[in-house]
Amino acid sequence: MGDLIGLVAVSAPFLMVFGIVWIGKQQKLEEKRIAATAEASSEKAAQYASHVQELETRVRVLERIVTDKGYDVASQIEALRDTRSVEDRSSGVQMNFDQKEKA
Repeated sequence: MGDLIGLVAVSAPFLMVFGIVWIGKQQKLEEKRIAATAEASSEKAAQYASHVQELETRVRVLERIVTDKGYDVASQIEALRDTRSVEDRSSGVQMNFDQKEKA
């Protein structure tokens, strides 16, 4: 039993130094891991912020288009339909046989 106490008394300072060094290395490693995570998070946050800004700009443009008093979506759609039907009809020469020429 006395030999065991002597062995513990001799090895205790070495084990304490080893433990202190190991804990210090683990702490530095954890700080690096936290710094890397923070950097990645800040990059993601910047990307999200720019994406949100782009979406806000697009929404403002759409709101301006929809709320603009001079902009009538339905009438423009109908005008496009009318233009297409006129283009379809104008593929040939239409002749009006109902009117007689006056000489």
